[in-house]
Amino acid sequence: MKIVRIILAIIVLALSAYQIITQNFELMPYSMLFLGAIMLLTGLAEVQKDRKGFYMSIVVSSFLFFVSILGFLMN
Repeated sequence: MKIVRIILAIIVLALSAYQIITQNFELMPYSMLFLGAIMLLTGLAEVQKDRKGFYMSIVVSSFLFFVSILGFLMN
């Protein structure tokens, strides 16, 4: 699961760098989608470790998925 989080982080970093350099923000929903996936995996890792802080990761992940879907629908 750690490798998947690293790969998703690299994708988010690459998309964000591209958007900043080119000032083209059409890929923002994809960035939000992958960022939501990272937060979801973080929350699931916290659940597996029996920690209490996973609630915030799950809430943030849900919000990011919602914003990503709205971004896809608006384009």
